Amino acid sequence: MNNPIEIGLNAAIIAMVQDSPAILRAPGTEKDVPDALPFGPFDPVEHRTMERGLRQWVKEQTGLRLGYVEQLYTFGDRGRHRIIGDDNPHVVSVGYLALTRLKEDQDIKLKESGASWRPVYDFLPWEDWRTGRPEILDDVIIPILRDAISEKGSVTEHGIYAAFDQSFRNRARIAFGLEGVSWDDERVLERYELLYSAGMVEEAVADNRMKQTRVDTPLGSRMVHDHRRILATALARLRSKIKYRPVIFELMPEEFTLLALQQTVESILGKAVHKQNFRRLVESNELVEPTGKTSQSTGGRPAALFRFRREIMAERPAPGLRLGRG
Repeated sequence: MNNPIEIGLNAAIIAMVQDSPAILRAPGTEKDVPDALPFGPFDPVEHRTMERGLRQWVKEQTGLRLGYVEQLYTFGDRGRHRIIGDDNPHVVSVGYLALTRLKEDQDIKLKESGASWRPVYDFLPWEDWRTGRPEILDDVIIPILRDAISEKGSVTEHGIYAAFDQSFRNRARIAFGLEGVSWDDERVLERYELLYSAGMVEEAVADNRMKQTRVDTPLGSRMVHDHRRILATALARLRSKIKYRPVIFELMPEEFTLLALQQTVESILGKAVHKQNFRRLVESNELVEPTGKTSQSTGGRPAALFRFRREIMAERPAPGLRLGRG
């Protein structure tokens, strides 16, 4: 028996909206329906490459012309589009991370298309440490993870959790910083997948993995199919990438203050960074250069404006912000 497969293209498009990273929601999302990433099928006849196909779909659906784009991963697990009784082809999706700067003309086109921005941390609230350790970790996630680990071999009525064994315990320790392990800001995907495996996110119910979640209130907003997993993959890649490539400047305007740059980095990493150390790092790595202008928008003394020094790309192989993990 042949099981037909189609290739789809998903875009996790991130921009800075009101000093926080936001993800672009696909147009046409109805009330009470989970959010979705922009998506379209790959047509090998019309699209010379997958990336060109992605750019075309995003432009047609949202009016947005993408700038920086990189391929993430191929998502093809059974159940990623599960609908009971559905005999349509299984969709294998190639996920992409895209970064863009907000511009007035783009905002108008987005509104016309019905697409909109929503904060990334609405979907992954345990990842935002900018104002301290998220309460959801100690109040909800960690206690349920410990309960799951202690079950050791218990089985749900669907036979899903046949073994929360030593491997699960070790994964939880490393991903969530338990038992003296430091929190690693890059392990976004591992954390989401553990929550899925433990039945703590609504996608596990939507995939028919279990009848109900282990939590009383949702852990962040649900997305359709495996789109929240794609988003987690995108955020993990971005957090890693800014440490060895200057992609952070894809989210910045042409001219910016060092404070604005620091706030953007903090919002992506989900944690505060030391102001003086950050400025020393940026200046010693020669990532920026002064424009000779100042900004009056800081509310205090005029702040110097800088721009990305593009020559750095030809001078060093890995010109990023090496802030370290944790």
